[in-house]
Amino acid sequence: MLLATLERLAQRGQEGVTLREITQSAGANVAAVSYHFGSLKGLCDAAIEHALERYLDAQIQALDALAGTATLNELAEAFARPMMNALTAGGRELAVMRTVARVGIDPPVGWERLTGKFEQARRHAVRVLAMNLPEVGEQELVFRTRCAAGMLNWLALAPIGAELAAESAERVERMLVPVVAGAFRGGPAGA
Repeated sequence: MLLATLERLAQRGQEGVTLREITQSAGANVAAVSYHFGSLKGLCDAAIEHALERYLDAQIQALDALAGTATLNELAEAFARPMMNALTAGGRELAVMRTVARVGIDPPVGWERLTGKFEQARRHAVRVLAMNLPEVGEQELVFRTRCAAGMLNWLALAPIGAELAAESAERVERMLVPVVAGAFRGGPAGA
């Protein structure tokens, strides 16, 4: 039922889905939605949360795979990999990421259970950043990580995301990784 909901959300957004078409697509009945999710909104929130959790798991896996001596570019590639995959896959994957990014700006009540995953990804990124930028304090490294995540969400929502979806995976990586690495690297104050 979650996948059927994500497909409908990706096609029409939250305002354009109906309980009837989701249940027909999933081969379920309305009573099952009421029992398990309470409402159409509850089902949509659960589907989006599920997609976000998959995204975070992929990001954490990529960050976990980094060597102890990873560079800022390697960190940027690992951090951005799930979004680059969605951008280059286009279609449903990109539409799902757009839905997740849009809702992620103002997460629904109950998403607190994903806080640990957000923090785990952030900790991995800050660990690599601290090795590469020992002169920068932890609070600023966390800020840079959050900014990089915000840029990735923006890419999913902005028209440039659709433009990138038309590019090859290699070109997307070549264009995006230096930008994310630059967000991590920062620059001198006042520059």
